[in-house]
Amino acid sequence: MKPNCNLKAGDRIRLLSMDDPDPIPAGTIGTVAAVYPQSDWTQVDVDWDGGRSLMLSIPPDQVQRIDASPQTQSGE
Repeated sequence: MKPNCNLKAGDRIRLLSMDDPDPIPAGTIGTVAAVYPQSDWTQVDVDWDGGRSLMLSIPPDQVQRIDASPQTQSGE
């Protein structure tokens, strides 16, 4: 059964959790560089905003796709 990983290159993501001995801190934002589906998991290459480049393994790592558009300061 394939994991539900609908990420694509260029997506902006926020890390929720990472199962790694030296993890990227939760809450860190990055840009998906490439996605490599495997049989029952997905490897995701991410360029993190802090300068680090560490791949995700989904599952167990968890991310949230975020809106890449600039934030606006409207009253609406």
